[in-house]
Amino acid sequence: MLRTMRANAKWVFYILAIAFVAWLAIGQVMSILGPSGNVVLRVNGREFQVAEYQRRVQVASEQYRQQNGSAPVSKEEDKQIQDHVINQMIEDALLEQEYKRLGIRVSDEEIIETARTSPPPEVMRDPQFQTDSQFDIRKWQQFISTTSDRNLLARLEAIYRQQIPLIKLQQYLTSDVYVSDAKLWRIYRDQHDSVRIASLAIWPYTVPDTSAISDAELAAYVAKHPDDFKRPAVAYVRFIAQPRLPNAADSAVARTHVARVRNELVHGAKFEDVARRESSDTNSGQRGGDLGWIKKNETGFVPEFMQGLRGLKPGQISAPVASRFGYHLIRVDQVKGDSLKVRHILIPVALQGEHLDHVEARADTLERLAAERADPTALDSTAHRLGLQVSPPYSVTQGERFTLGPYVIPDVSVWAFEARPGETSPVIDASSGYYVFRLDSVTAAGVPPLKQIRDQVSGLVRLERQKTLARRRADSLATLLQGTSDLVAAASAHGLQGERLGPFTRIRPPSYLAREPVVVGAAFGLKMDERSGVLQGESGYFIIQSSQRKPADSTAWLAQRDVQRTQFRQAAMQARMQQYMEDVRAQAKIVDRRKDIFKSQAAADATTGSL
Repeated sequence: MLRTMRANAKWVFYILAIAFVAWLAIGQVMSILGPSGNVVLRVNGREFQVAEYQRRVQVASEQYRQQNGSAPVSKEEDKQIQDHVINQMIEDALLEQEYKRLGIRVSDEEIIETARTSPPPEVMRDPQFQTDSQFDIRKWQQFISTTSDRNLLARLEAIYRQQIPLIKLQQYLTSDVYVSDAKLWRIYRDQHDSVRIASLAIWPYTVPDTSAISDAELAAYVAKHPDDFKRPAVAYVRFIAQPRLPNAADSAVARTHVARVRNELVHGAKFEDVARRESSDTNSGQRGGDLGWIKKNETGFVPEFMQGLRGLKPGQISAPVASRFGYHLIRVDQVKGDSLKVRHILIPVALQGEHLDHVEARADTLERLAAERADPTALDSTAHRLGLQVSPPYSVTQGERFTLGPYVIPDVSVWAFEARPGETSPVIDASSGYYVFRLDSVTAAGVPPLKQIRDQVSGLVRLERQKTLARRRADSLATLLQGTSDLVAAASAHGLQGERLGPFTRIRPPSYLAREPVVVGAAFGLKMDERSGVLQGESGYFIIQSSQRKPADSTAWLAQRDVQRTQFRQAAMQARMQQYMEDVRAQAKIVDRRKDIFKSQAAADATTGSL
């Protein structure tokens, strides 16, 4: 059954898509949920229908497919797309409402003028509107004034009707944004003033403390710092799995396949065409196998692939390179220094023949006996029948993908928080096998009981005690070293290790002080050879002494001031706009009804299926 469905997945998708449109047309959702049942989202009274939501999801899914080479295949990916669509619908509604409140409108004349003078970026990149490889606005204006392509004009109008009000809103909100010379100079100084210092650090964790800690102290600490211990929901699951890893016969078929493809290439076939036809790496395959420029010491590829690159000359095709992804045929197109422009074709090692039939048959048995059951013993009985082991318990953290070794198992982190304890999952199709999970229990999000976090809290309470002791030690050292001229030498004379640091700027301190803003700030406030008192940092206590100060060059600053002002004004405008929209959204009344609608739809489908 599973094998048949996978073989016909393309046709199943089209049939389901047509059925869904028809279902919407006859108003089944409305009949289930009543007059407002097809409203999926409300934003301050503005309603969005299920049909519009589904249309947007389909468009977003198609964009995902074009960008990634395949449609979304997991619940996690589907949910990301659906959440993105909902957020976009909310933003659209809020913007429309703000335009209306502020009286922002767009006239036909504005659209025409903007189309003439500010074409979209893709137009400016189009060679037909360029002269000597530069955009020529006269060619565009000639085209736009004579074209009879109504579809193009309609698309342009839609773009400008969306963009012009947004620009007007931004102008309204940011007209007073100005970055003064004083602020620009301060920013420049932060980037270019530099110092050298000597530093002596007293780290609390090095101060011994063995005193007892009571439960009352632990509970009081948690009560005072609850946010430090909040955890997302965690589901505990077990599973059985039918492995789908290839055997020797499958590998032999793949080796024959890759040898045939390589033979085709060495006899003159165009690499790009063969990659589009043969490569299972659909992302690069669509680009003729192009992986772009990579470094010779690149770490983003498996070691076997990088080893296969070594020694290849431009135009040369590698022997088949085996990795956990399959067999690669690699070609280097260009070499520039330590960078290579690379293409590849990936031939997977897939299950074949009798082995495939055997695995698929057992997967069908998994589906028939164990999948989507309310009886928790179904997992154990199916495992016994198929000779499989029920896994030990695994934890699934809400919002995080579930992995087993190098393999990502899709859908688990969504299903586990929708199911009830004891229920089993559908058969989950992963690259490493077919899985059925059982939900054993769920721990709600929040602060866990003290017994679960005792060690963590104990460590933090002890650290607070050590900080107190470290402060006393730092004060004693400051008194002891007072009057010495060289902090590092004086510390060394007392068996302590100081550091000489720099030069560094305010925004690029050494790693030693990367999380110590108080210490960095103090370093730039000291005069030459001046020593600080005890500074309380984020992770310890510090005594520092200035040894060199180099101020920023004001002449160099003046030379780049106008460019700097433009950059920071744009950043300030963007931040103002973002904050404004966050405030508008925080005050809005937003009702997301997806869960109610599709839960009712699922219930109706189940009822229909049982008739």
